[in-house]
Amino acid sequence: MSCPICQKDTDPKYRPFCSKRCADVDLGRWLKGGYVIPGP
Repeated sequence: MSCPICQKDTDPKYRPFCSKRCADVDLGRWLKGGYVIPGP
C-alpha cells in the first residue's frame, strides 16, 4: 500500500500514510474543505 499523499510506502505507525507530515497534510485538507463527502 502506498501513501495517498506522496505515494511512498506506508509506515504501520501512521497507516495509511508514510509519516506524521503526510497525515497532517491530509488533516489540513479536510479542515480547509479540500475534501467533500457528497450529500443527498
